[in-house]
Amino acid sequence: MPSSLPLFPASLPFADRARGAVPVVRVAPEAFPGWLKGAPARLRRWARATHFRAEAGAVLPVPGREGEIARVAFVQTDDAGPWDYARLPAKLSPGAYRLEGDTPPAAADALALGWALAAYGFDRYRSPKKKNTSDGAVLVWPKTADRAAVVRAAEATYLVRNLVNVPANDMGPGDLAAAARALARRHGARVTEIVGNALLKKGYPAVHAVGRAAGPGRAPRLIDLNWGRAGAPRVTLVGKGVCFDTGGLDLKPSANMKLMKKDMGGAAHALGLAHMVMAAKLDVRLRVLIPAVENSVSGDAMRPLDVVRTRKGLTVEIGNTDAEGRVILADALAEAADERPALIVDFATLTGAARAALGPELPALFCNDDGVADALLAAGKSAFDPLWRLPLWAPYGKMIEGKTADITNAPDSGFAGAITAALFLERFVESSVHWVHLDIMAWNVAASPGRPEGGEAMGMRALFALLADRYGRARKS
Repeated sequence: MPSSLPLFPASLPFADRARGAVPVVRVAPEAFPGWLKGAPARLRRWARATHFRAEAGAVLPVPGREGEIARVAFVQTDDAGPWDYARLPAKLSPGAYRLEGDTPPAAADALALGWALAAYGFDRYRSPKKKNTSDGAVLVWPKTADRAAVVRAAEATYLVRNLVNVPANDMGPGDLAAAARALARRHGARVTEIVGNALLKKGYPAVHAVGRAAGPGRAPRLIDLNWGRAGAPRVTLVGKGVCFDTGGLDLKPSANMKLMKKDMGGAAHALGLAHMVMAAKLDVRLRVLIPAVENSVSGDAMRPLDVVRTRKGLTVEIGNTDAEGRVILADALAEAADERPALIVDFATLTGAARAALGPELPALFCNDDGVADALLAAGKSAFDPLWRLPLWAPYGKMIEGKTADITNAPDSGFAGAITAALFLERFVESSVHWVHLDIMAWNVAASPGRPEGGEAMGMRALFALLADRYGRARKS
């Protein structure tokens, strides 16, 4: 990882106070006519002259007597989320703004988070004259906002976006490990690595098999971060860390390979969620496991119909070298399950089938416990971070049975690709351990307010809400 690349924003677009900050009045669409009726006559004339329509997301800057912007009316529904509020800063001139009137805490949090995420940009590789150096709109912290919650969610999202957006020439397995170490230093966590041929000695043959073709300069590794007090409930996060995926000998077409710098998006999510957990000081014993590899082509690459051994002892027939993510996750999930944690969560940019079913914005959720799944879906709805549950449909388990090995990583049928991938992973998790698997895109294919094209965090805030609720309140510093 380039030493000059920050994981977190240097600053967020907020101020504790600002003299002369322009007041922003938040008005619901149905309440706008009554609000306008009680406003000064010049404001009513201005609204009529500009043919203002009070639709959700509409902004009405109100000029003062000297031509300045005296206030801003922002039309928004009471149940708006961060992405709704993210539209606001782009419609405002540079300067300081403050919320006027009483704002419910949930609305204040959503507005502040949307404001923060709308300020994100990735210009690390642009020349100075191409960088966006203009000052944008700054928000005075709303009195009712939970500042700590907004900051950690924004920082974690920036972290995910930054890691995913870095090109693969600067984000190999070693660079991903460096990012984990930087995060650990911030929170007093501990990171260890098992690198290269040591993976064979320590019992992670599947990670080694996938990553060995990249050579010693980009050697495969297992990154292992630990934090929290002994005796606290164990929560283990696993993130797919394929730093670039050529497809291996089953080479991807160029169009499919173009975005494969994002194939370590699962690892980025695991680190982002770990930051939220550690920043909130949740009373958990946190572990993060990241199998980090590059799926390359060389004389040492794994071949179709090779048989790969795994940490759990199961053998895997390589039906396709481009289904490598589940192979490396097999070793990491087996290691995670050995400790019998209260919860295992894995994030993975795993299948095109999940994207075909749910599109790029909605992560597929698989879970072996209905109570955990229901709570997570509710948390996602509350956090405006939605998920959609797909089944671990046991009858499809026959599709992953191997012909010359215990299981195959790529069934011949081509049906139910997201489900069969999840069933593959399930073989490496003990049934007594609660397990969540998120099949994510980790990328915005088109820009929208607060969500620029590029790397994106998906499902992370929902998972944090679940962890905060189920595994302890934030402990005192």
